[in-house]
Amino acid sequence: MSNEHVRAQPTTGDGIRNGDAAETIDPDQQLQLVSFEVGNEEFAIEILAVQEIIRMMPITAVPHSPAAVRGVVNLRGQVTPVVDLRTRFDLEPREHGQDSRIVVVEVGGHVLGFIVDRVNEVLRVNSNIVEPTPALTAAVDSDYVRGVGKMDDRLLILLDLDRLFNRSDLDAINQVKQAAA
Repeated sequence: MSNEHVRAQPTTGDGIRNGDAAETIDPDQQLQLVSFEVGNEEFAIEILAVQEIIRMMPITAVPHSPAAVRGVVNLRGQVTPVVDLRTRFDLEPREHGQDSRIVVVEVGGHVLGFIVDRVNEVLRVNSNIVEPTPALTAAVDSDYVRGVGKMDDRLLILLDLDRLFNRSDLDAINQVKQAAA
C-alpha cells in the first residue's frame, strides 16, 4: 500500500455480525476486510472497524504500560494508544520496516492503533470461504479468531477485535492514554 495515509470510508452494514454469545458469519454475505501481515501469517479484520491506516511514526513510551502497549501517538491532537501485535501474539520482536503500519481501529468505544508488519489490501470476499476456527492456529490464540478464510492460494485468519482487546485490555490501554494526556 503506497499511500502514506489511508482512511477507511464508511460502507453499508455488510460484514461480520457481532453477537453477545455466539458470533456468526452469514454464509451468503459479502465481507469487506482489510488484510495485513504479522510475522508469517496473514490476518484480516472487518473494514468497518478501521478508522485509518498510517505509516509508522514516533511512539512515545508511557511508563508502567502493559507489555504489548508500545506507547502513544498524537493523531490530529488526539492521544492514541498503540499496541504491538507481535508482542500481543508472543512473536519475536523485530525492527519496524518501511512496510510497517499502524492500523487505527475503534473497539468497545475506544480508539487505539496496532502495529502490523505490512498492510496488504482491502478485500471483498464471499463469506462462504470462511470456515470455523480450527483448534490450533499457529501464530495467534484461537480465542481471538473468528474463522479462517480459504482463498485460492492462501489462508486468511479473521481476527475478532472484541476478543483480541477485551474489556480488561481496553481498561489498561485507556489508563495508558490517561497517563500520557
